[in-house]
Amino acid sequence: MTRRTDRHTAAEDQIPAPAPADDRGGFWAEQAARLHWDTPWTRVLDWSDAPFAKWFADGRLNVAYNCVDRHVEAGHGDQVAFHWEGEPGDTRNITYADLQREVSRTANALLSLGLATGDRVAIQLPMIPEAVFAMLACARLGLPHSVVFGGFSPAALQSRIEDAEAKLLITADGQYRRGQAVAMKDGTDEAVAHTPSIEHVLVVRRTGSAVAWTEGRDLWWHDLVDAQADTHTPEAFDAEHPLFILYTSGTTGKPKGILHTSGGYLTQAAYSHRAAFDHRAGQDVYWCTADIGWITGHSYIVYGPLANRATSVMYEGTPNTPHEGRHFEIIQKYGVSIYYTAPTLIRTFMKWGEDIPARYDLSSLRVLGSVGEPINPQAWLWYREHLGGNRTPVVDTWWQTETGAIMIAPLPGTGLAPKPGSAQTPLPGISAKVVDDQGVEVGKGESGYLVLDRPWPAMLRGVWGDTERYRETYWSRFAQQGYYFAGDGARYDEDGDIWLLGRVDDVMNVSGHRISTAEVESALVSHPSVAEAAVVGATDATTGQAIVAFVILRGSAADGSAEAADTITALRNHVAQEIGPIAKPRQVMVVPELPKTRSGKIMRRLLRDVAEQREIGDVTTLADASVMSLINNGLGGPAAKSD
Repeated sequence: MTRRTDRHTAAEDQIPAPAPADDRGGFWAEQAARLHWDTPWTRVLDWSDAPFAKWFADGRLNVAYNCVDRHVEAGHGDQVAFHWEGEPGDTRNITYADLQREVSRTANALLSLGLATGDRVAIQLPMIPEAVFAMLACARLGLPHSVVFGGFSPAALQSRIEDAEAKLLITADGQYRRGQAVAMKDGTDEAVAHTPSIEHVLVVRRTGSAVAWTEGRDLWWHDLVDAQADTHTPEAFDAEHPLFILYTSGTTGKPKGILHTSGGYLTQAAYSHRAAFDHRAGQDVYWCTADIGWITGHSYIVYGPLANRATSVMYEGTPNTPHEGRHFEIIQKYGVSIYYTAPTLIRTFMKWGEDIPARYDLSSLRVLGSVGEPINPQAWLWYREHLGGNRTPVVDTWWQTETGAIMIAPLPGTGLAPKPGSAQTPLPGISAKVVDDQGVEVGKGESGYLVLDRPWPAMLRGVWGDTERYRETYWSRFAQQGYYFAGDGARYDEDGDIWLLGRVDDVMNVSGHRISTAEVESALVSHPSVAEAAVVGATDATTGQAIVAFVILRGSAADGSAEAADTITALRNHVAQEIGPIAKPRQVMVVPELPKTRSGKIMRRLLRDVAEQREIGDVTTLADASVMSLINNGLGGPAAKSD
């Protein structure tokens, strides 16, 4: 495998200029050239079999080499790749040289199990370094990995193993959550009891808890991996070689296996990480708070940052263990300069109180990022004030599992005037539009559907094993125009900047008016009595859909039913004043908590069940399944209804 030393000049680290519409190929060729290619490509994009793209198709590279080895060879082996913080307080500082040795050991261990190029590996691990080692070892060997979020049920894990026909499962004995050691292997044993494709289960000892053991199938990580040689020579793979499968929810109830390949994905993951956060290799300390089991963890904990020689923080536990200042304590400890998190967590910080971040030195922060859902303006402003000291840019990013990388965001340092709540403009090299039902672009001040009208390097290459579902889900709605339909609503403001309105099924149609759940939620949380809110559209015989809000109140309003009733009336009027009478909620329900997954996503599907008085659906992916019981039990309390 041919090697070369990669050293970038300061000029090369500048944010790239926008690509002219007719030279996107040249733009992406320039970004791809920042990686090491064993065989250079001769053609940037092959779109002849649309919607199946091939980027840099005749080029060959190794993703893990680009993320690890080339930095060591360039003299950066002593640079920290990860500052890892375990929830109980244990820590590890892993340099790039350490990472190279650990990934090589892991790769050698996987080879010793008889795995061959193209075999799939399932990974269900907590936020521990071995998760990164495993992903990179798979990338090194050309083994597509399927990382399954640690909070998913055995049935969910089983279905993903079956769909990918994985031969190996990598898991742990347990994980730490909220100060407790929680079993993992019991669940994975249940999952693989009926998955004949699994030949071995490789188990990391994290908590030391007792586990059931199947001889001949189960192997301890420390027995197998630690005994391996710490050197391994990677081979190059085609740019379109599958890198990973990541499952995301679908309207049919069967998860979709989103397929991402190697060269184009790594090109855009690295580019977008560098550009969106103004990342400076060897200077910044970067922290993405996502879980490794989601696309954000893939693109912005592992592949993008490591390709850019980032020093990252990786944290195992919950943000309030052992106290509500844990994240700020970590920022202070490591001098974090770039912090990328979700609006749900920002609103949680707001609920806990501004006095908590005020106890810590957060002056190292220079860029803040937001990911996962549209951020409401109040949370944006609070984030910038109480974490960013009213000086940092806030990069509100829009992208998806399917896009693979950030697509729309206001780049720091470009002079773009910030707009709290707006992702604003596509990144250089990306093209997006807001269109109506006929696929015609809407005007300024108008709403419609967000589409991507040109292919991009990190785009999904299909749904694993189901090409028809890929075409139907993402390309059929605007097939005539050849647009990718993102499934999100959006609007242009009077400047032509983009505001995301959430999923189309989170855009309510009330008497013919399209109203975003995010917009109503933003209005609710702008009221001083509201700590957090979630809004759904419920079927209504008169208006088609009616707005139903679930709110967590602050302070005394949350305690006294009489005051709460008055507050709810005030909230309905407040929304009407903020947005208009058409947006006035039919019903506002006070709840103690909102149903969330462990990644912090609000499960509006369950709230819609409550609003429409249906039997509550599957709650297995909730961080706390008892929340729905609390909501149902509390419905006899204050709940203002329509006049």
